[in-house]
Amino acid sequence: MATFKIDAAHSEITFKVKHLMITTVTGSFSKFDATAETGNPDFSDASISFEADVDSITTNNEQRDAHLKSADFFHAEQFPKITFHSTSLQKTDGSSYILKGNLTIFGITKPVSLNVEHTGSVVDPWGQNKEGFEVEGKIKRSEFGIKWNALTEAGGAVVSDDVRLIMNVQMIKQA
Repeated sequence: MATFKIDAAHSEITFKVKHLMITTVTGSFSKFDATAETGNPDFSDASISFEADVDSITTNNEQRDAHLKSADFFHAEQFPKITFHSTSLQKTDGSSYILKGNLTIFGITKPVSLNVEHTGSVVDPWGQNKEGFEVEGKIKRSEFGIKWNALTEAGGAVVSDDVRLIMNVQMIKQA
């Protein structure tokens, strides 16, 4: 069984949400951790766990970040972590997979399905075995109890319910 840990310096955990339904705001987490354990070189039997510190959220706007950390959204004080634990990783073809698991946000756990692309393997100049992955998916924030919203004068939503998840991940094989 091989264990891989995320290389946080070479990974990005981001999300995208429509604002006023005309533009997209991108956010990210700067503090996160992930582990994958696998017995197969193609990762087809991998067990994956992930967590992000809610307090590390950034959208490049301090006021918005503070609002996202408040009880209106993530309630970072009461629910400091977002977690994911895989239930299956199914290879669909070549380097593509469907990753299924349980995502917990705001204290609510729901099953999610994510698309994964294994983007390559390499031994870096320091002799570390590294694996690259791109992970994408979509969730509805309301399903996780994050229901805050406001309406424009025309009655449109200020913040979309749909949230796109986009993660570029580099994993390091542990000795």
